Amino acid sequence: MTLIEIIVVIVVLGILAGVVGTQVFGRVGESRTQVARTQIEQFATQLDLYRLDNGRYPTTEQGLAALRERPTAPPEPRAWKGPYARKEIPLDPWGNPYVYRSPGEHGAYDLLSLGADGREGGEGEDSDVVSWK
Repeated sequence: MTLIEIIVVIVVLGILAGVVGTQVFGRVGESRTQVARTQIEQFATQLDLYRLDNGRYPTTEQGLAALRERPTAPPEPRAWKGPYARKEIPLDPWGNPYVYRSPGEHGAYDLLSLGADGREGGEGEDSDVVSWK
């Protein structure tokens, strides 16, 4: 093999790596968004079970921690039968805590992940993943 042939092979491999790499990294953002959606749906089920037992959703101050430990902040749940979540409340796929508000602006509660940028709003991977859509 000559030096030119080796250079051509390296260039072709570089082009292939660039094309495949952009396709793979584009899917990483999509998969994180899907994980956040799935976790929010799981929280919704757990919150509904909490409401069935206690007559109301946890307050903003009680937060999602009320799914793991009986809240001591008022209003104290009357018939807490938890834990409603089997594991510790995870961070969102970007390493940020989920935002929980009750009462919410869009329903009985609002639950959201702030996306990659950790701020409300945004486009693409920075966009929020919310419970009301």
